[in-house]
Amino acid sequence: MATRRPAGQTGVIAIDQSEPARIRDFHYHSRDWRGFRYVYPVLSRRSRGLSIGINLNPDTACNFACIYCQVDRTREPLVRHVDVSRLRDELDMLLEEAVTGRLFCEPEFADTPENLRRLNDIAFSGDGEPTTCPVLAECVQLAADLKKLRCTDNVKLVLITDACYLTRPALAEALTTLDRSNGVIWAKLDAGTEEYFRVVNRPNFPLAHVLENIIQTAKVRPIVIQSLFMRIDGHPPSRSEIVAYADRLNGLVRAGAKIEGVQIYTVARPPAERLVTPLDAAEIEEIVTLVRDSTSLPIDYFG
Repeated sequence: MATRRPAGQTGVIAIDQSEPARIRDFHYHSRDWRGFRYVYPVLSRRSRGLSIGINLNPDTACNFACIYCQVDRTREPLVRHVDVSRLRDELDMLLEEAVTGRLFCEPEFADTPENLRRLNDIAFSGDGEPTTCPVLAECVQLAADLKKLRCTDNVKLVLITDACYLTRPALAEALTTLDRSNGVIWAKLDAGTEEYFRVVNRPNFPLAHVLENIIQTAKVRPIVIQSLFMRIDGHPPSRSEIVAYADRLNGLVRAGAKIEGVQIYTVARPPAERLVTPLDAAEIEEIVTLVRDSTSLPIDYFG
């Protein structure tokens, strides 16, 4: 496997399997943290360190029903709306714990190696699609304010989205705040064909709508494409599907989208549906090699 590249270079990034402090061995993914309703700490492969998540969908509402999603939507949610004041208090407390290092005294994080004891981002993610939250703009602003108060400039704000609503006028304020606050959009693209898109994401919009939203959004600021591949009933995605996916990436670039990078990864947490299982390292590398050879985009990948 390839090793991690130095900052500023392009090409493939992988987690070096020989590293003594591998992020794949030190991870915490639970969204249940000390009775908090909206905010939670995560040791993330994609962030390569600590990410503080903000769950704007405690009602678990989502416009996709991805087959690899780990959210159990059969359970009655504890709360259905975002209390912005409480969210601010939770984020402020957790940011203080993170930047002072006290978080790493907690048993869930006590074994975290020194090189991973860093706060990399504050991410709007959680149990649904964050761009559907009616108070998204207010929450992005409060996160930007607290980040400025508590953190160094290199800590990012990250909006993780299925990209279906990015061009709606109601999101303009939130995206402007994101742009001004060292923010980045991670837009989901898990398929190259409409058929596979329907199988994997079970969306409420066609793939063409997602691609057009990515293009229009990425003409304004660089974005990251986030792609999860998996085995479905024991079968990895076909070569023709990955070729189509690479063609979609090239089509985005030709249309004027500024793509900062592509994240290719597989299942890390048990999904709600048993037909989904992770790819192995060789299968991930095969996908990455094909995409790398077909595009000029920098790729991060996670086995």
